[in-house]
Amino acid sequence: MNTQTPPIDADVGLLGLRSVLISSLPAALLTDSGPERYTVEAVFTRRPDHDEIAEILGNNTRTFLTENDHSTIELKISDRRLEIANTNLEELRDGLASQLAKLLADISIRVKSQRVIAAARSQLAADLEQERATAVVRLAESVVFSVPSARTPPVEVDDDVSSSGDYEAGAAKESQYE
Repeated sequence: MNTQTPPIDADVGLLGLRSVLISSLPAALLTDSGPERYTVEAVFTRRPDHDEIAEILGNNTRTFLTENDHSTIELKISDRRLEIANTNLEELRDGLASQLAKLLADISIRVKSQRVIAAARSQLAADLEQERATAVVRLAESVVFSVPSARTPPVEVDDDVSSSGDYEAGAAKESQYE
């Protein structure tokens, strides 16, 4: 099998968000000149892996956000941070944070499930290949090259080609080794 599946680490918990990165918030927040919508950076509970990142940035996430009345929200990933653009702290507090937590948990579970299935298929293929190889060895070992105990004289065939080029099989005659 040519594809490699990343290892399944049972100790790695579900991907989630720990907290808002306060230093990333706009300086004018909660002032008259403060922005209504802005980017909020949230810190992941662990570094997302490649497959999780692909799912977070994929079409299913866009559909999820749209179906949950957050069609203007844009998600980006920067190292161990999720950048949530076109939102605000109030929107996050009032439900978006919970929806994102559920989304990330679902993605994490789906990715782990896919890996478990891929590992099981890979193991099954390896087991079947081992059984096949063992069967080949057993079959090869069952072949015996020995002289038969009751000796029968070899038979010689006198083959001639006629002058017309046709093949003529001659009569079998007993070997001179009798």
